[in-house]
Amino acid sequence: MTDTQTCPACAADMPAGTLFCESCGASLSGAAAPDPGARPVDLKGALPADGATPLDEAAPISAATRPAAPAAAAAAETVPARVPCHSCGGPIGPDGYCEQCGTKAPSERDHFREAPADWVAGVCDRGIRHSRNEDAMALLASPVAGERALLLVLDGVSNTDDSHIASLAGARAAREVLRTPLPQGMGTPEGRVAAVTKVFTDAVAAAQEAVVATTPAGSVSPPSATFVCVVVEGNRLSYANIGDSRAYWFPDGAPGVQLSVDDSVAQQMIASGISRAQAETSPQAHAITKWLGRDAPDLAPTVGELDVTGPGWVMVCSDGLWNYASTPEELTAQMQAAGVTEPAALALALTDFANARGGIDNITVTLARLPGAPAGQNAPAETGSAGSVVDPEEKN
Repeated sequence: MTDTQTCPACAADMPAGTLFCESCGASLSGAAAPDPGARPVDLKGALPADGATPLDEAAPISAATRPAAPAAAAAAETVPARVPCHSCGGPIGPDGYCEQCGTKAPSERDHFREAPADWVAGVCDRGIRHSRNEDAMALLASPVAGERALLLVLDGVSNTDDSHIASLAGARAAREVLRTPLPQGMGTPEGRVAAVTKVFTDAVAAAQEAVVATTPAGSVSPPSATFVCVVVEGNRLSYANIGDSRAYWFPDGAPGVQLSVDDSVAQQMIASGISRAQAETSPQAHAITKWLGRDAPDLAPTVGELDVTGPGWVMVCSDGLWNYASTPEELTAQMQAAGVTEPAALALALTDFANARGGIDNITVTLARLPGAPAGQNAPAETGSAGSVVDPEEKN
């Protein structure tokens, strides 16, 4: 019988000698490995202005000192099963190596994929530089393309305690709030916006509660994360964000548009008249001004809606992707260069692109392919109930 060890964070059984829990990502070695991608901050995620050596990751907190965190435990249970070998597509054996080419597979927390329907898919990847994956995603989709979907991404701040656990817990908690169709309000545009804003605020609150629940007792650097999501209902896109993870819309044959507005120092610089290129390459380009976490300064999401009338792509991603292609034009070029049209294949191709450019951060890419809808169809059909929406952890 194979010797096992129990994860102190989520109680999952792992093979003896495993360094990181493959369910929740917690370190099993007694101390977390240094992360060359972690960054000291003034604001959350600010790069050091003087090129100082990045901080190491904080040591993990034992189960004995951690407050009860049922949301985190539930999230850990929903990490998808190991995907086929990324190198050759072969099966991964129980020892964690490909049975076909012998390549060592990443853990489920380091690299996982979700595809609740053939028109919606996502990839969440550790990248090259970081020692663990602090991004998380949560997807929902109806079987009928374009009817209803949720694309949700949380990016854990790399130099805060247990952000890899917090981001996953927060994503799963917010998904439950957004599982049902968005309200229509009292029949007026203003009423709908108010009602939708309330739902998004509730989703942020659920994610915040889950993130705080994972905070180690006595932490001086509590786990933190960004938040961004898009709900697709017919040809209406409703979106919300906190931090600098982004949502985009790419209509076929027309310029793309960034839906979300970053809560960041770089965005403040852009608003003051500094060019995007200069702002996004400044020393504090990734310093965020709003985030989820116990020390969050403001939990009000920026909310918006866009009605679309033709086919195209919805993208929700972390800065691990847009680090290398920030503008809609740059991202469109990379999507076209990938030469694939299936959401799962395109998400993986964009992840590979970011890794090939250096992979300095965790990378999450989620996509929905909209087939287009008749003009005026701004909501899902009445027959599209919440029960028809597929959860990637429930899909066979």
